[in-house]
Amino acid sequence: MRRTLAIAAIAVLSAAPLANAKTLRWSSQGDYVTADPHAQNELLTNSINGHVYEPLVTRGKQLEIIPGLAASWKQTGPTTWVFNLRKGVKWHDGSSFTADDVVFSIKRLQGPTSNFRVYGNAVGEPRKIDDFTVELTTPVPNPVMLEMLANSLFIMNKAWCEKHKVERSQDFKNKEETYTVRNAMGTGPFILVSREPDVKSVFRKNPEWWGLKEKGYFDGNVTDIIYSPVKNEGTRMAALLSGDLDFVLDPAVQDVEKLKREKSVRVYEGRENRIVFLGMDQSRNELLYSNVKGKNPFKDKRVREAMYRLIDVNAINKAVMRGLSAPTAINLPNPVRAGIPKEMDKRYPYDVNAAKKLLAEAGYPKGFEVTIDCPNNRYINDEKICVAVAGMVSKGGITMKVNAMPRAQYFPKVQNLDTSMYMLGWGGATTDAIFTLQPVLHSRNDKGDGDYNWGNYNYPEFDALIDDAKGDTDPKRRQETIVKAMKFHHDNVLHIPLHLQVIPWASRANVEVIHRPDNWLQATWVKIK
Repeated sequence: MRRTLAIAAIAVLSAAPLANAKTLRWSSQGDYVTADPHAQNELLTNSINGHVYEPLVTRGKQLEIIPGLAASWKQTGPTTWVFNLRKGVKWHDGSSFTADDVVFSIKRLQGPTSNFRVYGNAVGEPRKIDDFTVELTTPVPNPVMLEMLANSLFIMNKAWCEKHKVERSQDFKNKEETYTVRNAMGTGPFILVSREPDVKSVFRKNPEWWGLKEKGYFDGNVTDIIYSPVKNEGTRMAALLSGDLDFVLDPAVQDVEKLKREKSVRVYEGRENRIVFLGMDQSRNELLYSNVKGKNPFKDKRVREAMYRLIDVNAINKAVMRGLSAPTAINLPNPVRAGIPKEMDKRYPYDVNAAKKLLAEAGYPKGFEVTIDCPNNRYINDEKICVAVAGMVSKGGITMKVNAMPRAQYFPKVQNLDTSMYMLGWGGATTDAIFTLQPVLHSRNDKGDGDYNWGNYNYPEFDALIDDAKGDTDPKRRQETIVKAMKFHHDNVLHIPLHLQVIPWASRANVEVIHRPDNWLQATWVKIK
């Protein structure tokens, strides 16, 4: 069996050049969805684009904030920050990086098609002071300014974007094709050589990268990167075991214990800063994908709570995730680091009879039908989780149809609110609650708040709490507001949290990587013996 899968893996990867000590060949279940760094805020996409493009400030091996394209910075007033840019930085085409590129990029990030506009708007109005100094003036005090800038707010070359008529970001949700989908030109440690979506992408080391001269920025020995998405987990793992891959971001959970016993493989484990949860359309008067006509069951809190109570997260943890998840009641990537009291992490109990009673009270004694949209190559066992949930809610009379699809099709569909129920995972390097409250839990507006609120609910009193926390520089009062907001979210069952994701990585034994809780493989730190 392993030999058969290995042969299949070799066929998939046959276009890759032969391995050498400095070529990193890695894979996961899906491809990054675009090379435009402002078009889609999705972790794998950000992490791969993050080897080509750079932000003003970035993160170190422990997720600490360190200088990026900005060598230093200072806050000159409650809403004003000044950034001193690195001198001598070159774009991949040899041109010089200046303040004009920063001002252009912040404006591009704030545009209507940017998937980062909530953060772009929050970092404020950019102003060039001179070629190597930029001032950012925020609409309100921003207590997480540096965290926000490090959140994949990548800087692009103004002249290059103008040349290729990509002054605004790709409209990803409407499947727009632009030059930036397959091409890139940054200042980062690697240069994009070629991109074949869903096949492979090739990168080579940038010999002029400024970070080569700075301690801690390029500690590895990788000179070339070949990223090859492999959907089939058996094929992916066989390629690792046979030596055709050096690293796999998402080994099959059922194989982790077995991999630990393989002398040729190294396994890395740790909890990711990521919450996986379910959302429901709470806006339309009639669901798009349901047999209920003339009304929307999910507008009734009793129905949402019933759905919650029908899902046995401990069974999902055991049977689907093989223990690689941490069930939670709090819809944040890292509730502890976000300052949420431990006693709040209490789920509505799994209780089929209580759920049936709630459904009957809401007018659905026999349940109803609904379709759930799920990715099948984004989160660990995403489709399997949705299938398990469908089986569980059937005990309450709810017939759930699972519509699973690759991330490249999934995200445009749900971002256009073409959904009645969906799965989403949310997280990254930062653990501050505002990075979930503002883009995911707030109601939708024209500034990017609520861009990921695909259920499209709207509670002014909930928004007011989030808005208060956004600009509050009093840590104690801000934390109290955040706790109140999360209690409102739980009490009104605005989403159904499932679990915090645990992220095992696997590499060949001769490969050493830095395993970070944001699930970001940084090739500049990879050492291949």
